[in-house]
Amino acid sequence: MDVNRVADLVRWEDSGAHWQVIARTSGSITIALLRCDGGEEVERFTSNDPRLLEFVGARTDSEDSR
Repeated sequence: MDVNRVADLVRWEDSGAHWQVIARTSGSITIALLRCDGGEEVERFTSNDPRLLEFVGARTDSEDSR
């Protein structure tokens, strides 16, 4: 199953919640999905999908501008 993490992050942002980069290497990224009402971590995932790496770029969280 090919999970589209870019779409996941966009939906997460559109719902008013936030995400944060927890770890980054040259080929993968770990992201925490945070609740909109206080920032409690709901889920964490690691991906090496080039689409996600490009989408996140140098940002550290969903508050950074694209």
